[in-house]
Amino acid sequence: MTQFPSEPHGSSTDRAPVDWHALLAGDGEPPRAQQRAVGSEPSSPEPVAVAAERPMTRREAREAEQRRAATVEAEVPPAKPSRAERRAAASDYEVHDPEQPRRRGPWGCLVGLVIVAALVAGAVFFLQGPINALIERFTPAADYTGAGTGEVIFMIHDGETGSDIAENLVDEGVTASYDAFYDLLLEQTPEPEFHPGAYQLAERMSSQAALDALTDPANKLENTFVIPEGTALPDVLVAISEGTGIPIEELQAAAAEPPANYGLPAEATTLEGFLFPATYTLDPGIDAHGVLQTLVDRQFQALDAAGVPADQRWKTIVLASIVQREAGSDTEDFPKVARVFQNRLDQGMNLESDATVAYGTGNTHTVWTTDAERADASNLYNTYANPGLPVGPIGNPGDVAINAAFHPADGTWLFFVPVNLATGETVFSTTVEEHEAAVAQLQEWCAASEENAAYCE
Repeated sequence: MTQFPSEPHGSSTDRAPVDWHALLAGDGEPPRAQQRAVGSEPSSPEPVAVAAERPMTRREAREAEQRRAATVEAEVPPAKPSRAERRAAASDYEVHDPEQPRRRGPWGCLVGLVIVAALVAGAVFFLQGPINALIERFTPAADYTGAGTGEVIFMIHDGETGSDIAENLVDEGVTASYDAFYDLLLEQTPEPEFHPGAYQLAERMSSQAALDALTDPANKLENTFVIPEGTALPDVLVAISEGTGIPIEELQAAAAEPPANYGLPAEATTLEGFLFPATYTLDPGIDAHGVLQTLVDRQFQALDAAGVPADQRWKTIVLASIVQREAGSDTEDFPKVARVFQNRLDQGMNLESDATVAYGTGNTHTVWTTDAERADASNLYNTYANPGLPVGPIGNPGDVAINAAFHPADGTWLFFVPVNLATGETVFSTTVEEHEAAVAQLQEWCAASEENAAYCE
């Protein structure tokens, strides 16, 4: 299903990737959402203890390209016109007596004015890029002031770099821009060290305040971890380990117990889908099984709150997990997406969800798929090649997705496609013709600017 997937704040998965290929009816390869990490690496080291080098920001890449273009232009002298060209050019001029003043008619004046206007416009056009680059270069990155307001539990995961942290802070509304925080990191001597775990931060913090908070041990929360919506089982275990200190091996062993030990439906073969995404602070000394049971019990509460009977928990969780990955960032679209899938199930149509295909290949951090993967019926999560719901959930859905799956919106839609990949604006269609028009609208959006095109590559 062509989509604008929703990646929750703080998630270790790629933020807001967009898989709009085929949209239930098309062909070809999906576009790749361009991330900040794409690009050449800077010469400055990553300002963390163990970190990869940061790729160029889009602004830096543009400036580098302009410098290269200016160098090439300076090195290539203008071609000397040939004798024939000079003769042809000379023939365009009127021969007149130099002793007699040359008169200009009204058309000559008009042509002159047009030429001057064209030259001015051309100069403005060619100077616009360098001028904008200079303005952008010397304009400070957007930043908040002060220590912020409210509360945000911010997770740092093992292996994340300073660039990752800078991006996640913006995603969660802590800092105003990536550049403000990352540029601050580059100025630090010695380089700050970040440790995995949960930290108490606030919304709209200055970059300096956020950096101070993340490097102050007093802000690290003990036995606290965050599970974002849609997180898959392996990443849930990692987050629990980082927040509680329970060895990952113990958590993996507990997760491998028969699902019936945790009270899951008979159809379940793993805990996937039944570990409720939320922020948890647990008592010290709790063991691995106890932690997982806490998350399962919380998911049962969410199902009960949505009015889901015990005998419908399995189907609801499976569908909710797909909605969670497919629906995008606008929670008001969740019931509509659920209705699209329910309509297709009711009419015997394949769901054609790329998110399920990707999960079945082991790619739990992406929704990108290939033609070969979508044709592989041996992947039991492949809803292109296999009818009905997949064999199990593809992540752990939250309250909104569960409510949407059990209470879908009213409508006749069979398709949906994002038409603005920056905002997630989505069009829902009933007919193939309507759907194709929406796809064309998306393609026009992608072609409207370089910034838009970056989302569609």
